[in-house]
Amino acid sequence: MPLEEYLVGVVAAEMPAEFPMEALKAQAVVARTYILKRLMGGGVVNRVHPEADICDDPRHGQAWLSREELRARWGKAGYYRYYYKVKEAVDATRGVIVTYDGQPIDPVYHGSCGGATENARDVWKVDVPYLRSVKCPYDSYPRDNEPVTFTLAELERRLGTDLGAVPALAGRQERLAVVARTETGRPKSVRLGNRVMLATELRERLELRSTNFRVQMEGHRVTFTCTGYGHGVGMCQYGARGLAEHGHDYRAILKHYYTGVEVTRLKGW
Repeated sequence: MPLEEYLVGVVAAEMPAEFPMEALKAQAVVARTYILKRLMGGGVVNRVHPEADICDDPRHGQAWLSREELRARWGKAGYYRYYYKVKEAVDATRGVIVTYDGQPIDPVYHGSCGGATENARDVWKVDVPYLRSVKCPYDSYPRDNEPVTFTLAELERRLGTDLGAVPALAGRQERLAVVARTETGRPKSVRLGNRVMLATELRERLELRSTNFRVQMEGHRVTFTCTGYGHGVGMCQYGARGLAEHGHDYRAILKHYYTGVEVTRLKGW
């Protein structure tokens, strides 16, 4: 499959096609950088699929949809409207990637940061110079503050811990409490009964939208209320939409979210 054709399926799968053109262009450049980093210079180790450069599972690759899947998603009229809009974004940025010190970056991205992106070191314990926390003034995720409630029994089963295993004098709220926060104020580690768990692991086990959550315990029920969607590192897609709506082009969007990078066109493209 030609690379640029592959990218149309990625952008269409990863970002709503109704987003502004400059946001779609930013997503196209990010997607192109992502795959080229895995194809160039020995690629990137893929522990889930050892012989593959990429897959269509967004948990360890980039989402991708075929034309048939896009027709089913958008319908006949929507397909002709959106497919060629996404293709225009890919074509307009042909050969353009994001680099740091002359090398393609690892351009991680997420749905919504909730007002500020995260430092890579706070999420993955790896300090990456271009993945620094930045303010995100125009992020507006439509499903913010939707509560998710678990019973104590379900929570204990999912997390593999005993929330009753704390001293009686500690009080009920101390069974589940944030004990450390990131630079942006997100929970970093959480006390669960008699153990401490990283917020990233808790999010994965409970399938929460993000680690940017508030937690409330009432009786035998625990409610998490999340802001944003995703890990919070790198480009915020809803923030990119907001920047585009306020007149920023795709290059400015990319340089906002990735610190100290260059947006360059590869020779020969």
